[in-house]
Amino acid sequence: MTQGEIKERLQAACIDELPEFINTFQNDQRAGVQKLVESARKRLEALEREKERIEALKVYEKKYADYGLICGIDEVGRGPLAGPVVAGAVILPKDCNILYINDSKQLSEKKREELYDVIGREAVACAVGFASPERIDEINILQATYEAMREAIGKLAPQPDLLLNDAVSIPGVSIPQVPIIKGDAKSISIGAASIYAKVTRDRMMEEYAKIFPEYGFAQNKGYGSQAHIEALKKYGPTPIHRRTFIGNFI
Repeated sequence: MTQGEIKERLQAACIDELPEFINTFQNDQRAGVQKLVESARKRLEALEREKERIEALKVYEKKYADYGLICGIDEVGRGPLAGPVVAGAVILPKDCNILYINDSKQLSEKKREELYDVIGREAVACAVGFASPERIDEINILQATYEAMREAIGKLAPQPDLLLNDAVSIPGVSIPQVPIIKGDAKSISIGAASIYAKVTRDRMMEEYAKIFPEYGFAQNKGYGSQAHIEALKKYGPTPIHRRTFIGNFI
């Protein structure tokens, strides 16, 4: 085979085919082929590191393994000037091995979108809850966040036996809870909930951008970027702006 053909074979290979690729070409003395073999080895090594990282993310799930169904809870959108706060609730199977789950803020938009579909397909149950800008103004962002979390939990079928929460204890919930500081980076369940909520909210803000194109919601997702604040001062607030958040600007 030519080096170009070998390169094409590597590019087309799925991860499970890499050991065979390495075994086939590792004795080829051509320098270009050896670089391709080394590239394949690095891909395998990266995969093993990722598997180890994901296994470490299961520490709380293992600690509370006596509970039947464990649900991760997280929210996105507490800080923006516009749009809802969204809570995600995800119950992963006990043998879950979805790779690349992490705090949603640490992932690219493309990777979040990919993982959203995988989580939706493989989870035992997943749901989202919302609190509107009006509700945030009415009862404050913390209470609205709790409300969104309770809504997400209530939508789950089956209901979980334990909640792993990112940082907070949710009032008005009878299910046992474990608050974990920075839980979206420490628990695979909370990380999955973070991704599920983030993608849901981002998609909502992209739809709002079509209705209110002046504010750049597709890019800033309602957060207070300079362009967003300038548009707010120029055009005034939209129905999805949080009145209690924008007093410093208008």
